[in-house]
Amino acid sequence: VFKTIKKFLPILLSLLFVIACGGYDGPQSTFDTHGPVAKEQADLFYLILWAGMVVLVAVELAIVYIYIKYRRKKNSERIPSQIHGNTRLEIIWTVLPVIFLAIVSVPVLSAIWHFGTPPENPDVVVNVEGHQYWFEFEYPDLDVVTANELHIPVGKTILINLDSKDVIHSFWIPQIAGKTDIIPNQGNYMWIQGDDVGMYYGQCAEFCGESHALMRFRVIVETDEDFRAWISQQKSEALVPNDPLEKSGYDIFMSSKGGCGGCHMINGSKKAKGKIGPDLTHFGSRQHMAAGI
Repeated sequence: VFKTIKKFLPILLSLLFVIACGGYDGPQSTFDTHGPVAKEQADLFYLILWAGMVVLVAVELAIVYIYIKYRRKKNSERIPSQIHGNTRLEIIWTVLPVIFLAIVSVPVLSAIWHFGTPPENPDVVVNVEGHQYWFEFEYPDLDVVTANELHIPVGKTILINLDSKDVIHSFWIPQIAGKTDIIPNQGNYMWIQGDDVGMYYGQCAEFCGESHALMRFRVIVETDEDFRAWISQQKSEALVPNDPLEKSGYDIFMSSKGGCGGCHMINGSKKAKGKIGPDLTHFGSRQHMAAGI
C-alpha cells in the first residue's frame, strides 16, 4: 500500500497545487454573500457538504476497517466462508440513505419554494431582457431604461422579470442571488435583495454565442438617496455638449453618415431612436463602457 502511495505521491501533490491555484477569492464568489437569497443558497451548500462529509468519512472508515481486518494473511491459503449476503445489513444501508436524503430534502425544497415565489409587494420592479451580448434593464414604474449596470436600493426587495430577445441566456449575480435561465418568449422571474452598499459582478451563465464570456454586467447597490438621485438623472434629457471635441463626437453620432442613432436610443433626441443596441442615454455616467470591458 505504502509503495503505491509513494508512487503516486508526486501526482497527488501536483494535483493539490493546481487546486490551490484556483483558491483565489474572485469577484464572482458564491461564498462571499451580500444578500438573503445568496446567503440561504450558500447555507444549503454547506449543509449538504458537511452532511456528505459525514457519510464519506463513515464509509471510508468502514472500508479501511474491513480492508485491515479481513485482508489476506501471509502464507494463508484459507478460503473465507462463502455466504449469499446479509439481509439485515442490506436493509440498513438501503433505509439509512433514504432517511438521510429525506432529511436533507426538507430545507432544499423549502428554499426552492421560497425562491420560486415572487414577492407580493416588491419595492422595485425591473424588466431584464437578454441580448447577444448585453442586458437591457427597464424600470417600468420609474420610466427608466438602461443597459449593463443595474442600480438597486440597499435592503429593498427587487422583482426581476426575465425575457430574451434572441437565444437562451442565464441571469446570475453570484454574491446576491443564484442563476435563472432566460428563454425567448417564455417569461421567467426571480427576486433579489442587496444587503450591503457596493458594486457586484453579474454574468450570463448560459453559452449564447461567440462573445458569451464578455456578457457581463454590474449591480450597483446604493442608498435610497443615491438611488433616487440616479433615477432623477436618468429621466432627464441628455444635454448637447459644449466642448468642441465632445461636440464633434456628438455630431458624428447624430449624423446619417455615422448611423449610430439607427441602433441606439438617446432620450430627448429626435435622431437617435434605435432599439437594436443598448440605450446610450447618459452613457457617460456609467462606470464601464460596455458589458465585458
